[in-house]
Amino acid sequence: MTRVDFYVLSDNELLNRILLVCKLAEKAFRHDKPVFIHSDDAELLTQLDEQLWQFRPDSFVPHRLLAPNEAASTVDSEPVHLSKGEPGNDRRVLINLASTVPPFFSRFERTLEVVNQAENVRESGRDRYRFYQQRGYPLQHHKM
Repeated sequence: MTRVDFYVLSDNELLNRILLVCKLAEKAFRHDKPVFIHSDDAELLTQLDEQLWQFRPDSFVPHRLLAPNEAASTVDSEPVHLSKGEPGNDRRVLINLASTVPPFFSRFERTLEVVNQAENVRESGRDRYRFYQQRGYPLQHHKM
């Protein structure tokens, strides 16, 4: 069963949310766990793509921002994929930045939800928390 971790930031700054996602992706990469970062917001994925190249001078997280119509299974060489679409079958960690629970989340060993105090992000995070809770998924909560 998929383990679900909520990382809750105490502010509403988008950059802090993006930086936390970068750190989580880096940690999974260092532990040899392929990552799929999902969002329904193409602009957010573009910002995240840019931050992954520069968020820390001594770090390198190989990743690829997939085009909207690009199938994830065709680009398996990068350990981190960013996409609005469906993941390939080789991913173990999902970082969900979408406003809803993606239908494919249960394919993953772990799903990471990163929320901050921006009203829309916080409220949709609460909805996703209830979704997982009502279905009996093991939940972890991390105040950042």
